[in-house]
Amino acid sequence: MCDLHSVRTYTTIIQVRDTFHSDGHSDGHSDGQSRETIWTAIDHVQLAMPRGGEDAARVFYATKLGIPEVPKPPLLAARGGCWFETGEVRIHLGVEDDFRPARKAHPALRLNGLAAFVERAGLDVTWSDDIPGVARCFVADPFGNRIELIDATTQHGAT
Repeated sequence: MCDLHSVRTYTTIIQVRDTFHSDGHSDGHSDGQSRETIWTAIDHVQLAMPRGGEDAARVFYATKLGIPEVPKPPLLAARGGCWFETGEVRIHLGVEDDFRPARKAHPALRLNGLAAFVERAGLDVTWSDDIPGVARCFVADPFGNRIELIDATTQHGAT
């Protein structure tokens, strides 16, 4: 007869880690998907702009925001648009014939000293306190694309 008070239950937890190989195959998963992250960063953000808007883009991104323009590769330069890059921040603007500004979807850029930067640059921003402890605001580029600016020293923006 079995005494219920002396029965012990053992639980074994097995952790299986998938390995993603450079040739594209994955160990242990029939769907071929790695369970470990292979992503390291966002390389750049592409925003649309109307044809012929390069000068306005340069004034806003290079002059006001202080993100220098970098040359596009020749084949891509022929399509119009322009690229702005500094450090890990890369914003590429591409011409879209059927252009409509991104008013909801947007890149969020972190920077130090947000309030002073906004004042110095003379940006027309909308401040937001929707996320407690995060200093952030929104600005529109000359084409109406929404850009979020986050103070890197605040809670959410701190790295």
